[in-house]
Amino acid sequence: MSAAQDPSPRTPSSRSDRSDDPSSAAEAQPRAESHARHESEAHARHEALAAWLAPLAERFGLDTASLRPASDDASFRRYFRLLPARDGAVPMIVMDAPPPMEDCRPFVHAAQVLRAAGVNVPEVHDADLGQGFLLLDDFGAMTFLDCLDADRGAAATLYRDATEALVRMQVASRPGVFPDYDRALLDRELSLFPDWYLGRHRGATLTDGQRGILRTSFDLLLDNNLAQPRVFVHRDYHSRNLMRLDGPRNPGVLDFQDAVYGPITYDLVSLLRDAYISWDEEQVLDWVVRYWEHARRAGLPVADDVGQFYRDFEWMGLQRHLKILGIFARLYYRDGKDRYLADMPLVRQYAVKTMQRYTALTPLLHLLETLDPDPQTDRRVGFTF
Repeated sequence: MSAAQDPSPRTPSSRSDRSDDPSSAAEAQPRAESHARHESEAHARHEALAAWLAPLAERFGLDTASLRPASDDASFRRYFRLLPARDGAVPMIVMDAPPPMEDCRPFVHAAQVLRAAGVNVPEVHDADLGQGFLLLDDFGAMTFLDCLDADRGAAATLYRDATEALVRMQVASRPGVFPDYDRALLDRELSLFPDWYLGRHRGATLTDGQRGILRTSFDLLLDNNLAQPRVFVHRDYHSRNLMRLDGPRNPGVLDFQDAVYGPITYDLVSLLRDAYISWDEEQVLDWVVRYWEHARRAGLPVADDVGQFYRDFEWMGLQRHLKILGIFARLYYRDGKDRYLADMPLVRQYAVKTMQRYTALTPLLHLLETLDPDPQTDRRVGFTF
């Protein structure tokens, strides 16, 4: 079943399409009440935000009347931009992260740690953690993805800067600062693939044998992931979370609140096998080797053999891409966010190409091709070592 399909299409004569159906009116009333309650909560939230901002606007020279949406993301967080009201003031960003759905404390903690490591993340200028409001630096509106969509020739500079920032973050790594990216968390992420992508999005009902294939394949992936050296992991280090800034400030790094301590290849594969933009295999391999050389010079514990490092990179990527397929499906079916559906084919392609390159992953490849066939899948194998 495709994301846009209704699992139970209605015919023109079906009862639920009739405007005189009393059950329709009965169903509409709770929906109307829910909408009214949502509107009331949104108004109260806006009033609380305005009250919090009032003294800060004077302190930082901001025009509260200029408050406008800046962006949103795949969570409940929302971002607003405030423009300056006087000379010498600068635009700033307001994060609205409503409790209990969101908790600002990990964001504030990660911002402090990453800034100390030399990573350019927004400074938290003021915060009300109880209400879920933060006042942050404004990194503008130009993401790496925006730049690359306009000019792919900018890739060399952008990816060089992103790699240098990544190595700086990883060099500062130490245990006990962020939560461990342990087996339980990695496995919980993988469960999104059968639950949301195969089960909900593709409408598949797995047999016991198919679930056994998934379990065996997942264990192979996790054994590899957990054997890798561990560093600070941003967890969403990609072109939509990296902002194009001038000079040595590039990149501005966003969306780091879920940082963990885990496999060294995770953020690199997030960057180079990005769900929102793709590159030729030769280019990806070149960037991987350049990172590996940079990491070795910086004293990071990467594998001595670049071939082993590339295999780790690929197997980490497969864990991430299976998770992302499940997340994108969940965002649509649970949260009503359909914009990620268009990115699913690229993520699926990444996953399939990795499965095709390693014999141990053949059972997982056959399972995916059975439950989610795609005759357009590229059968070229690409690079392995």
